[in-house]
Amino acid sequence: MQHFLQPLEIWQSDSRGSAPGLRRVEGDGYTCRMPELDRPTRPVPGPLSATLSGANADVYFLRTQAVLKHDGRNPIVTMEVFCRKEGATLCGIDEAKALLGVALKDDAAAGRATVWGLRDGDTIAAKEIVLRIRAPYLSFAHLETAYLGAMAHGTGWATAARAIVDAATPTRVIAFGARHVHPNVADRLDHAALIGGALGASTSAASARHQIAPVGTMPHSLVLIYGDTVEAALAFDRTMDPEVPRIVLIDTFRDEAEEATRVAAALGDRLGGVRLDRASELGGVTPELVAEVRAALDAAGAPQAKIVISGGLTVERIAQFKAANSAVDTYAVGSAISGTRPIDFTADIHEIDGTPIGKRGRSGGLTDAPRLREVDLAAWRDAALKG
Repeated sequence: MQHFLQPLEIWQSDSRGSAPGLRRVEGDGYTCRMPELDRPTRPVPGPLSATLSGANADVYFLRTQAVLKHDGRNPIVTMEVFCRKEGATLCGIDEAKALLGVALKDDAAAGRATVWGLRDGDTIAAKEIVLRIRAPYLSFAHLETAYLGAMAHGTGWATAARAIVDAATPTRVIAFGARHVHPNVADRLDHAALIGGALGASTSAASARHQIAPVGTMPHSLVLIYGDTVEAALAFDRTMDPEVPRIVLIDTFRDEAEEATRVAAALGDRLGGVRLDRASELGGVTPELVAEVRAALDAAGAPQAKIVISGGLTVERIAQFKAANSAVDTYAVGSAISGTRPIDFTADIHEIDGTPIGKRGRSGGLTDAPRLREVDLAAWRDAALKG
Protein backbone atom coordinates (compact mmCIF):
# COMPACT_ATOMS: atom_id res chain seq x y z
CA MET A 1 0.00 0.00 0.00
CA GLN A 2 1.35 3.37 -1.00
CA HIS A 3 1.08 6.38 1.23
CA PHE A 4 1.25 9.90 -0.15
CA LEU A 5 2.05 12.90 2.01
CA GLN A 6 1.12 16.19 0.39
CA PRO A 7 3.61 19.10 0.60
CA LEU A 8 3.20 20.91 3.87
CA GLU A 9 3.70 24.50 4.84
CA ILE A 10 5.36 24.47 8.23
CA TRP A 11 4.91 27.59 10.33
CA GLN A 12 6.18 27.84 13.88
CA SER A 13 3.93 30.34 15.59
CA ASP A 14 6.57 31.12 18.19
CA SER A 15 9.09 32.33 15.67
CA ARG A 16 8.18 32.32 12.03
CA GLY A 17 5.51 34.08 10.11
CA SER A 18 4.19 34.82 6.66
CA ALA A 19 7.22 34.97 4.40
CA PRO A 20 7.71 36.14 0.85
CA GLY A 21 9.33 32.83 -0.08
CA LEU A 22 9.52 29.21 0.99
CA ARG A 23 12.39 26.75 1.02
CA ARG A 24 12.02 23.05 0.31
CA VAL A 25 13.08 20.55 2.96
CA GLU A 26 13.21 16.86 2.01
CA GLY A 27 13.49 13.78 4.16
CA ASP A 28 11.87 10.47 5.08
CA GLY A 29 10.24 10.21 1.68
CA TYR A 30 8.33 13.48 1.79
CA THR A 31 8.88 17.13 1.02
CA CYS A 32 7.99 20.08 3.25
CA ARG A 33 8.00 23.77 2.47
CA MET A 34 9.39 26.09 5.09
CA PRO A 35 9.80 29.86 5.09
CA GLU A 36 12.91 31.18 3.38
CA LEU A 37 15.59 32.26 5.81
CA ASP A 38 16.06 35.99 6.21
CA ARG A 39 19.23 37.03 4.36
CA PRO A 40 20.80 40.41 3.53
CA THR A 41 19.94 42.07 0.23
CA ARG A 42 22.52 44.87 0.47
CA PRO A 43 25.84 45.52 2.25
CA VAL A 44 25.64 46.16 5.98
CA PRO A 45 28.17 47.90 8.25
CA GLY A 46 30.24 45.59 10.40
CA PRO A 47 30.19 46.06 14.18
CA LEU A 48 32.83 48.15 15.91
CA SER A 49 35.31 46.36 18.15
CA ALA A 50 34.07 48.53 21.05
CA THR A 51 30.58 47.16 20.47
CA LEU A 52 31.67 43.54 20.35
CA SER A 53 33.81 43.93 23.47
CA GLY A 54 31.11 45.72 25.43
CA ALA A 55 33.02 48.98 25.79
CA ASN A 56 30.00 50.81 24.34
CA ALA A 57 27.52 48.88 26.49
CA ASP A 58 25.67 50.02 29.59
CA VAL A 59 27.91 48.89 32.41
CA TYR A 60 25.18 47.00 34.26
CA PHE A 61 25.15 44.42 31.48
CA LEU A 62 28.89 43.86 31.99
CA ARG A 63 28.38 43.54 35.74
CA THR A 64 25.53 41.09 35.15
CA GLN A 65 27.83 38.97 32.99
CA ALA A 66 30.49 39.05 35.73
CA VAL A 67 27.99 37.89 38.36
CA LEU A 68 26.69 35.04 36.20
CA LYS A 69 30.18 33.91 35.24
CA HIS A 70 31.22 33.94 38.89
CA ASP A 71 28.30 31.66 39.78
CA GLY A 72 28.66 29.46 36.70
CA ARG A 73 25.27 30.36 35.26
CA ASN A 74 24.65 30.80 31.54
CA PRO A 75 21.07 29.85 30.67
CA ILE A 76 19.57 29.77 27.20
CA VAL A 77 17.23 32.75 27.18
CA THR A 78 14.69 33.98 24.66
CA MET A 79 14.73 37.77 24.33
CA GLU A 80 11.97 39.72 22.53
CA VAL A 81 12.25 43.32 21.30
CA PHE A 82 9.45 45.79 20.58
CA CYS A 83 8.62 49.50 20.50
CA ARG A 84 5.44 51.32 21.47
CA LYS A 85 4.96 53.52 18.40
CA GLU A 86 2.20 52.56 16.01
CA GLY A 87 3.07 52.68 12.31
CA ALA A 88 6.80 53.30 12.70
CA THR A 89 9.13 52.50 9.82
CA LEU A 90 11.58 49.95 11.20
CA CYS A 91 15.27 50.56 10.52
CA GLY A 92 18.51 49.48 12.15
CA ILE A 93 17.40 45.89 12.59
CA ASP A 94 19.47 44.73 9.63
CA GLU A 95 22.57 46.08 11.35
CA ALA A 96 21.45 44.39 14.56
CA LYS A 97 21.18 41.06 12.73
CA ALA A 98 24.69 41.50 11.36
CA LEU A 99 25.98 42.24 14.86
CA LEU A 100 24.32 39.11 16.23
CA GLY A 101 25.62 37.09 13.29
CA VAL A 102 29.18 38.00 14.27
CA ALA A 103 28.73 37.67 18.03
CA LEU A 104 26.80 34.39 17.97
CA LYS A 105 28.97 32.62 15.37
CA ASP A 106 30.07 29.74 17.59
CA ASP A 107 26.72 29.34 19.32
CA ALA A 108 24.87 29.23 16.00
CA ALA A 109 27.30 26.65 14.62
CA ALA A 110 26.71 24.50 17.69
CA GLY A 111 22.94 24.83 17.42
CA ARG A 112 22.66 26.93 20.57
CA ALA A 113 21.54 30.21 18.97
CA THR A 114 18.64 31.18 16.73
CA VAL A 115 17.41 34.65 15.79
CA TRP A 116 14.18 35.76 14.15
CA GLY A 117 13.38 39.23 12.91
CA LEU A 118 11.64 41.68 10.64
CA ARG A 119 13.51 43.82 8.11
CA ASP A 120 14.55 47.40 7.55
CA GLY A 121 11.61 49.18 5.93
CA ASP A 122 8.83 47.17 7.56
CA THR A 123 5.94 49.19 8.95
CA ILE A 124 5.40 47.96 12.48
CA ALA A 125 2.58 48.01 15.00
CA ALA A 126 2.88 49.22 18.57
CA LYS A 127 4.38 46.43 20.75
CA GLU A 128 4.85 44.13 17.75
CA ILE A 129 7.84 41.83 18.25
CA VAL A 130 10.47 42.88 15.72
CA LEU A 131 13.38 40.76 16.96
CA ARG A 132 13.62 37.50 18.88
CA ILE A 133 16.93 36.07 20.11
CA ARG A 134 17.36 32.61 21.62
CA ALA A 135 20.92 32.01 22.79
CA PRO A 136 23.14 31.61 25.87
CA TYR A 137 22.70 34.87 27.75
CA LEU A 138 26.40 35.50 28.31
CA SER A 139 26.97 35.47 24.55
CA PHE A 140 24.85 38.54 23.86
CA ALA A 141 23.96 40.31 27.12
CA HIS A 142 26.51 43.06 26.43
CA LEU A 143 25.02 43.73 22.98
CA GLU A 144 21.59 44.90 24.17
CA THR A 145 22.64 48.56 24.32
CA ALA A 146 23.92 48.37 20.74
CA TYR A 147 21.03 46.63 19.01
CA LEU A 148 18.41 48.71 20.84
CA GLY A 149 20.30 51.90 20.01
CA ALA A 150 20.73 51.01 16.35
CA MET A 151 17.00 50.42 16.00
CA ALA A 152 16.02 53.45 18.11
CA HIS A 153 17.93 55.93 15.97
CA GLY A 154 17.36 54.14 12.67
CA THR A 155 13.63 53.80 13.20
CA GLY A 156 13.31 57.41 14.37
CA TRP A 157 15.08 58.69 11.26
CA ALA A 158 13.26 56.36 8.86
CA THR A 159 9.87 57.21 10.34
CA ALA A 160 10.58 60.93 10.05
CA ALA A 161 11.71 60.44 6.45
CA ARG A 162 8.52 58.53 5.66
CA ALA A 163 6.43 61.43 7.01
CA ILE A 164 8.37 63.89 4.82
CA VAL A 165 8.05 61.67 1.74
CA ASP A 166 4.31 61.20 2.30
CA ALA A 167 3.87 64.98 2.61
CA ALA A 168 5.89 65.61 -0.56
CA THR A 169 4.43 62.88 -2.80
CA PRO A 170 4.72 62.77 -5.78
CA THR A 171 7.62 65.24 -5.60
CA ARG A 172 10.96 63.58 -4.84
CA VAL A 173 12.81 63.98 -1.55
CA ILE A 174 16.56 63.77 -1.04
CA ALA A 175 18.38 63.55 2.30
CA PHE A 176 20.70 66.41 3.21
CA GLY A 177 21.03 65.78 6.95
CA ALA A 178 24.52 64.31 7.31
CA ARG A 179 25.98 67.59 8.55
CA HIS A 180 23.67 67.50 11.56
CA VAL A 181 25.00 64.26 13.07
CA HIS A 182 28.32 62.79 14.17
CA PRO A 183 30.30 61.64 11.10
CA ASN A 184 30.50 58.09 12.42
CA VAL A 185 26.73 57.69 12.00
CA ALA A 186 26.15 59.84 8.90
CA ASP A 187 25.88 56.77 6.69
CA ARG A 188 23.32 55.24 9.08
CA LEU A 189 21.25 58.43 8.95
CA ASP A 190 21.24 58.48 5.15
CA HIS A 191 20.48 54.75 5.00
CA ALA A 192 17.47 55.33 7.26
CA ALA A 193 16.30 58.23 5.10
CA LEU A 194 16.50 56.01 2.02
CA ILE A 195 14.64 53.24 3.84
CA GLY A 196 12.00 55.85 4.70
CA GLY A 197 11.48 56.64 1.03
CA ALA A 198 13.97 59.36 0.14
CA LEU A 199 15.21 58.88 -3.42
CA GLY A 200 18.74 60.06 -2.81
CA ALA A 201 21.24 60.94 -0.09
CA SER A 202 24.25 63.20 0.11
CA THR A 203 26.85 60.77 1.48
CA SER A 204 28.75 58.30 -0.66
CA ALA A 205 28.80 55.56 2.00
CA ALA A 206 25.03 55.18 2.36
CA SER A 207 24.47 55.63 -1.36
CA ALA A 208 26.91 52.83 -2.15
CA ARG A 209 25.04 50.58 0.28
CA HIS A 210 21.92 51.17 -1.83
CA GLN A 211 23.82 50.98 -5.13
CA ILE A 212 22.88 54.52 -6.16
CA ALA A 213 24.94 57.64 -6.82
CA PRO A 214 25.13 60.24 -4.06
CA VAL A 215 23.22 63.44 -4.76
CA GLY A 216 24.26 67.04 -4.24
CA THR A 217 24.49 70.42 -5.90
CA MET A 218 27.18 72.92 -4.92
CA PRO A 219 27.82 74.74 -1.64
CA HIS A 220 27.87 78.49 -1.11
CA SER A 221 31.62 78.21 -0.48
CA LEU A 222 32.29 77.28 -4.12
CA VAL A 223 30.33 80.28 -5.38
CA LEU A 224 31.94 82.61 -2.84
CA ILE A 225 35.45 81.48 -3.78
CA TYR A 226 34.82 82.10 -7.49
CA GLY A 227 33.11 85.38 -6.71
CA ASP A 228 30.34 84.83 -9.25
CA THR A 229 27.61 82.23 -9.67
CA VAL A 230 28.17 81.76 -13.39
CA GLU A 231 31.95 81.41 -13.00
CA ALA A 232 31.42 78.76 -10.30
CA ALA A 233 28.89 76.96 -12.50
CA LEU A 234 31.24 76.93 -15.47
CA ALA A 235 34.10 75.62 -13.31
CA PHE A 236 31.83 72.88 -12.00
CA ASP A 237 30.79 72.04 -15.57
CA ARG A 238 34.41 71.83 -16.73
CA THR A 239 35.44 69.55 -13.88
CA MET A 240 32.62 67.12 -13.16
CA ASP A 241 31.93 63.96 -15.16
CA PRO A 242 29.06 64.29 -17.63
CA GLU A 243 26.76 62.05 -15.59
CA VAL A 244 26.87 64.46 -12.62
CA PRO A 245 23.82 66.75 -12.89
CA ARG A 246 24.59 70.45 -13.21
CA ILE A 247 22.44 71.80 -10.37
CA VAL A 248 23.53 75.38 -9.65
CA LEU A 249 23.02 77.20 -6.35
CA ILE A 250 21.67 80.62 -7.32
CA ASP A 251 21.05 82.61 -4.12
CA THR A 252 24.59 83.62 -3.11
CA PHE A 253 25.13 87.05 -4.67
CA ARG A 254 22.17 88.29 -6.70
CA ASP A 255 18.43 88.00 -7.07
CA GLU A 256 17.57 84.36 -7.76
CA ALA A 257 15.52 85.05 -10.89
CA GLU A 258 18.39 87.07 -12.34
CA GLU A 259 20.91 84.35 -11.54
CA ALA A 260 18.61 81.71 -13.03
CA THR A 261 18.61 83.65 -16.31
CA ARG A 262 22.39 84.00 -16.26
CA VAL A 263 23.21 80.32 -15.58
CA ALA A 264 20.65 79.22 -18.18
CA ALA A 265 22.41 81.34 -20.78
CA ALA A 266 25.86 80.10 -19.71
CA LEU A 267 25.14 76.36 -19.56
CA GLY A 268 22.32 75.98 -22.06
CA ASP A 269 21.00 72.45 -22.31
CA ARG A 270 23.64 71.24 -19.83
CA LEU A 271 21.85 73.02 -16.99
CA GLY A 272 20.11 70.30 -15.01
CA GLY A 273 18.53 72.62 -12.51
CA VAL A 274 18.95 75.25 -9.82
CA ARG A 275 18.85 75.10 -6.05
CA LEU A 276 17.15 77.70 -3.87
CA ASP A 277 18.45 78.05 -0.31
CA ARG A 278 17.69 81.69 0.45
CA ALA A 279 18.86 82.78 3.90
CA SER A 280 16.24 82.96 6.62
CA GLU A 281 17.33 86.58 7.17
CA LEU A 282 15.89 87.28 3.70
CA GLY A 283 12.69 85.34 4.32
CA GLY A 284 13.82 81.90 3.21
CA VAL A 285 12.47 80.02 0.21
CA THR A 286 8.79 80.71 -0.52
CA PRO A 287 6.25 79.54 -3.12
CA GLU A 288 6.41 83.03 -4.63
CA LEU A 289 10.19 82.77 -5.07
CA VAL A 290 9.82 79.36 -6.72
CA ALA A 291 7.26 80.80 -9.15
CA GLU A 292 9.59 83.69 -10.06
CA VAL A 293 12.52 81.37 -10.73
CA ARG A 294 10.40 78.95 -12.75
CA ALA A 295 9.19 81.82 -14.93
CA ALA A 296 12.77 83.09 -15.37
CA LEU A 297 14.07 79.66 -16.41
CA ASP A 298 11.26 79.16 -18.91
CA ALA A 299 11.77 82.62 -20.36
CA ALA A 300 15.50 81.90 -20.70
CA GLY A 301 14.78 78.78 -22.77
CA ALA A 302 15.55 76.30 -19.96
CA PRO A 303 12.28 74.43 -19.40
CA GLN A 304 14.32 71.27 -18.68
CA ALA A 305 15.93 72.86 -15.62
CA LYS A 306 14.53 71.50 -12.36
CA ILE A 307 14.07 73.44 -9.13
CA VAL A 308 15.52 72.02 -5.92
CA ILE A 309 14.73 73.76 -2.65
CA SER A 310 16.38 73.40 0.75
CA GLY A 311 16.64 75.16 4.07
CA GLY A 312 14.61 74.23 7.15
CA LEU A 313 12.03 72.15 5.29
CA THR A 314 9.47 70.38 7.46
CA VAL A 315 6.23 68.49 6.87
CA GLU A 316 4.35 71.73 7.53
CA ARG A 317 6.45 73.84 5.16
CA ILE A 318 6.21 71.24 2.41
CA ALA A 319 2.43 71.30 2.85
CA GLN A 320 2.51 75.03 2.16
CA PHE A 321 4.35 74.51 -1.12
CA LYS A 322 1.96 71.72 -2.09
CA ALA A 323 -1.09 73.89 -1.28
CA ALA A 324 0.32 76.61 -3.52
CA ASN A 325 0.88 74.08 -6.32
CA SER A 326 4.49 75.25 -6.31
CA ALA A 327 6.76 74.12 -9.13
CA VAL A 328 9.22 72.36 -6.84
CA ASP A 329 10.89 69.31 -8.39
CA THR A 330 12.91 68.15 -5.37
CA TYR A 331 12.82 68.82 -1.64
CA ALA A 332 16.28 68.55 -0.03
CA VAL A 333 15.57 67.84 3.63
CA GLY A 334 18.03 67.80 6.52
CA SER A 335 17.18 68.48 10.14
CA ALA A 336 13.52 67.43 9.88
CA ILE A 337 14.93 63.90 9.53
CA SER A 338 18.25 64.07 11.37
CA GLY A 339 16.88 66.01 14.33
CA THR A 340 14.00 63.69 15.14
CA ARG A 341 14.14 61.96 18.51
CA PRO A 342 14.90 58.23 18.64
CA ILE A 343 12.03 55.79 19.00
CA ASP A 344 12.66 53.72 22.13
CA PHE A 345 12.85 49.95 21.88
CA THR A 346 12.58 47.53 24.78
CA ALA A 347 14.10 44.05 25.20
CA ASP A 348 12.56 41.53 27.61
CA ILE A 349 13.45 37.95 28.49
CA HIS A 350 10.40 35.72 27.88
CA GLU A 351 11.91 32.27 28.43
CA ILE A 352 14.80 30.85 30.45
CA ASP A 353 15.89 27.36 29.41
CA GLY A 354 12.50 26.91 27.78
CA THR A 355 10.46 27.95 30.81
CA PRO A 356 8.13 30.94 30.30
CA ILE A 357 8.95 33.91 32.49
CA GLY A 358 8.33 37.63 32.54
CA LYS A 359 8.63 40.62 34.80
CA ARG A 360 5.59 41.95 36.62
CA GLY A 361 3.29 43.87 34.27
CA ARG A 362 4.45 41.93 31.22
CA SER A 363 3.36 38.48 30.08
CA GLY A 364 5.73 35.56 30.19
CA GLY A 365 6.29 33.09 27.40
CA LEU A 366 6.57 33.77 23.69
CA THR A 367 4.50 36.55 22.16
CA ASP A 368 2.52 35.81 19.02
CA ALA A 369 4.62 37.28 16.21
CA PRO A 370 3.48 35.86 12.86
CA ARG A 371 5.66 38.13 10.68
CA LEU A 372 9.02 37.09 12.11
CA ARG A 373 11.37 35.09 9.90
CA GLU A 374 14.31 33.01 10.98
CA VAL A 375 17.58 34.85 10.34
CA ASP A 376 20.44 33.23 8.46
CA LEU A 377 23.10 34.32 10.93
CA ALA A 378 25.99 33.08 8.78
CA ALA A 379 24.81 35.15 5.80
CA TRP A 380 24.44 38.28 7.93
CA ARG A 381 27.87 37.69 9.48
CA ASP A 382 29.45 37.40 6.04
CA ALA A 383 27.72 40.59 4.89
CA ALA A 384 29.00 42.43 7.98
CA LEU A 385 32.55 41.27 7.44
CA LYS A 386 32.41 42.54 3.85
CA GLY A 387 30.66 45.78 4.81
